[in-house]
Amino acid sequence: MSGINDDSFYQAAEVFFKENLPYGLTYDDVTLATRFSEILPRQTRLETALSDRLNLSIPIVSSDMDTVTESRMAIAMAQNGGMGLIHYNMTERDQVREVARVKNNIHGLIQDPIKVTPDLHIADVLEIIEDRGFKFSTFPVVDEQNRLLGLLPGRAVKQRYRDRKVIEAMQPRKDVYTLNQKDIADDPIEAADKFFNENLGIHKLLVVDDEDHLAGLFTLSDIERIAEESRDNVKPSRDAHFRLLCGAAISSPRTSDGDLDGERLINHVGMLVDEGLDAVAISTAHGFTSGVGQSVKLVREQFPDLTIIAGNVTSGGGVEYLADAGADAIKVGQGPGSICTTRIVAGVGIPQLTALYVASRAAAKKGVRVIADGGIVKSGDIVKALTLADAVICGGLLAGCPEAPGQILEIDGKLYKQYRGMGSLEAMKAGSAARYGHSKSDKNRKVAAEGIEALKEVSDSTDVVLGQLVGGIQSGMGYLGAKDLNELKNQARYIRVSAAGMRESSPHDVIEVKASKERS
Repeated sequence: MSGINDDSFYQAAEVFFKENLPYGLTYDDVTLATRFSEILPRQTRLETALSDRLNLSIPIVSSDMDTVTESRMAIAMAQNGGMGLIHYNMTERDQVREVARVKNNIHGLIQDPIKVTPDLHIADVLEIIEDRGFKFSTFPVVDEQNRLLGLLPGRAVKQRYRDRKVIEAMQPRKDVYTLNQKDIADDPIEAADKFFNENLGIHKLLVVDDEDHLAGLFTLSDIERIAEESRDNVKPSRDAHFRLLCGAAISSPRTSDGDLDGERLINHVGMLVDEGLDAVAISTAHGFTSGVGQSVKLVREQFPDLTIIAGNVTSGGGVEYLADAGADAIKVGQGPGSICTTRIVAGVGIPQLTALYVASRAAAKKGVRVIADGGIVKSGDIVKALTLADAVICGGLLAGCPEAPGQILEIDGKLYKQYRGMGSLEAMKAGSAARYGHSKSDKNRKVAAEGIEALKEVSDSTDVVLGQLVGGIQSGMGYLGAKDLNELKNQARYIRVSAAGMRESSPHDVIEVKASKERS
């Protein structure tokens, strides 16, 4: 159930939002009043749940946008305690493949390491390193069937040995340290850590199957980094089989007559579930519709144990409708995203904080979760959102990360990544038209775009960005005396902010010499 369980919170929140009617409020319209605290930021806990079966270490989900989340982003999100929603602007087969990549990923294990063959010259290996910008020079050596033949050590990959063949410079198979796949099945990290502790001086550990085919590579540096993360309370999001958590978004497929194509829907969800999918998001711009409700009911009937996320809505009625259909968590938000133009084009939508308040009231009655989707531009926005929601979805904040898909462009010496709304014309041409009630095949109709195409400056890695966001959330919780997200909800007291107050909140009346990468 939703974590809001304090009547005093509801009373305070209800008074605040009712007093501000008929105005709808969003994040920058509000600040949170500080409260007495005995809690330090580092003592706070950020665990949350998207259903009774799905728990996250941090309340952040990456958006199901085609320039934000594919397998690389989903892996990075899960490794940091969150979860990614893989977008559906791809073929169904490709989406199943993306989910499989996440579920088959083993944190710390390089499952598809760069390999070389024994007939190559060291000069060829040096060229590979230079062309791909590798910072390492140790490579497994395999035959055409991917059977392990040896290991080419970095000390042999030197210019002075360029005329030698790999087979002359490699360590033979008998001298290479390996573990069998079966020996790491229960806990790969523990098995690798134990090996490195017992074999001081060894920095590479190869994994093979029963036929000696190469199945992966552990490095000592990766295992040490993971151990350090564990000490810093970075707990990856995993399922009961130690696999990383993964979500995927789907639409409500239609037949040529415009009816729900239930058979196609169930077949596709079934293939995703077979790969280990943890959550399916039935995701459209307008979730308070019969099509979405029918889809949720059908998926719930066929997959009773699957976590279902549905949306998007901005009303209590929408939350109740989707909850009654069988959804575990409801996405809230229509038009708050930085590249979304729904409110301008369609003239509809409710400012995000007011929408979250209304949705949270309905969610508490129905025992479902609320996910704030859109409008998050800084960690302080996440703190405000989490006073009403159980998790947030981030798009723009993650779109510049190297793990996000998207073309990289160089403009005036700076690197940018493509970022576009799923309601943009190009995104709808690629497959997201159904998300906005249109058909991809409606070539002769004039379709009004509800999003734009833009650029985001290339940013730090997802690890770094999430670290900054988590730090900001913990700071906010410390100011409110909240040790966990339930207490954050119960401690929240809202203050309306004027334009002057908003200006006062940011750096002002100075010449800034070094901007903070993340405003908290």
